[in-house]
Amino acid sequence: MRAFFAVLVLCVASLVSVAALRAEDPTEATRTMIEEQIRAFLRDDAEAAYSYATPGLKQLYPDKNVFFAMVKKSYEPVYHPGNYAFGRSRSIDNGAVIYQEVLITGRDGKDWTAVYQVSRQPNGDYKINAVQIVPSTDSEGI
Repeated sequence: MRAFFAVLVLCVASLVSVAALRAEDPTEATRTMIEEQIRAFLRDDAEAAYSYATPGLKQLYPDKNVFFAMVKKSYEPVYHPGNYAFGRSRSIDNGAVIYQEVLITGRDGKDWTAVYQVSRQPNGDYKINAVQIVPSTDSEGI
């Protein structure tokens, strides 16, 4: 019986360790945050979408409605994507900055690549600092 409980405790401890590692993975944190922001855009929730911006980005767009209008105008595929999938990512300076590629098919059927620059804040949270979006011209075919 003691052996059973010892094995059970080891299994629980290893599951907790794996969950903690995943929770601290900056790439996963970045993907989750980007997905949450895209969902906020799809709901037209300016406040939630704005909450993922860095303080520096908020200085450029000090009002959530101005930020939201800029995204609608200049980042239509990010604002209301048809479909999207995460591509490659790259971590710099031990996770201080994460570059995350998001492959997007717009509602008009055109393909885009959005590269998100996400930075770790002093409190350890990640926030979106910039997004560069370019049309994808290479097709791999079906």
